[in-house]
Amino acid sequence: MSLAIAIQMDDIAPINIDADSTFALALEAMRRGHGLFHYLAPALSLRQGRVVATARPLQVRREAGNHFTLGRPEALDLAGVDVVLMRQDPPFDMAYITATHLLEHIHPETLVTNDPVSVRNAPEKLFVTHFADLMPPTLITSSRDEVLAFRREYGDIILKPLYGNGGAGVFHLKPEDDNLNALLEIFTQLYREPIVVQKYLPEIRRGDKRIVLVDGVPAGAINRVPAAGEARSNLHVGGRAEPARLTPRDLEICEAIGPALRAQGLVFTGIDVIGDYLTEINVTSPTGIQEIERFDGTNVASLIWDAIEARHSRGAAV
Repeated sequence: MSLAIAIQMDDIAPINIDADSTFALALEAMRRGHGLFHYLAPALSLRQGRVVATARPLQVRREAGNHFTLGRPEALDLAGVDVVLMRQDPPFDMAYITATHLLEHIHPETLVTNDPVSVRNAPEKLFVTHFADLMPPTLITSSRDEVLAFRREYGDIILKPLYGNGGAGVFHLKPEDDNLNALLEIFTQLYREPIVVQKYLPEIRRGDKRIVLVDGVPAGAINRVPAAGEARSNLHVGGRAEPARLTPRDLEICEAIGPALRAQGLVFTGIDVIGDYLTEINVTSPTGIQEIERFDGTNVASLIWDAIEARHSRGAAV
């Protein structure tokens, strides 16, 4: 099976080829004989009912400093390709949401992964609230009084923006910290949306586990350990990746959410687990597959393509 694959992502030139999940997916697609195109999200247009993108043929290779070749730009009708990988990074803003609306015009005749409707309806910090019994105590609010009441109940708390990403804007407030009012003022100035407040989980010092699921089935995990003096475990702010095993509680969480992920066409997702609690379900541009392969040898990119090809074959057979 040779498929035409259009990858909607950010600029490919500066990516870290030893960490970027989209790069690993592109490599695996080429290994399988699929043809690749690359385009940036702003190059996407709806032209008289046709979804088109200014795209360039793409080849990739694992050579530092020489990891890609792009062909000449062309107007690509996305109804004419087999699969679109929606892989641009957040922020999950109106531009991101608009891209899902445009791609909805071609899906599922052209298979868009992850399903653009489900991506739009599943912001990381909101989708997870449908599994409240798996989460730590959590408040989503614009009310200062609600935040103060939550802090009186739990004392040690985390504040973060509802649509933030990559650990940006995440604050740990201990019971004796007197900066809460100032932080609420700053959040009000920076964001129109509610904020997320969660009970602080001291287990974060042992790591924030990223579990990658393929079609709702756990494929592997890594543990991201915060740097000294840092409340965030994200790798790009100094977190350290370590091997991780799936515990019975991890498997219980995956079993609980897996059917919903499959039903909504969320083929490639990454969940965050701290201790025994699910904190986020990442559906926009999950990462971690290269680290998993380095630690335990699991080729997650291959599993993802197996799932995509199976979904494409089922769609083509209808």
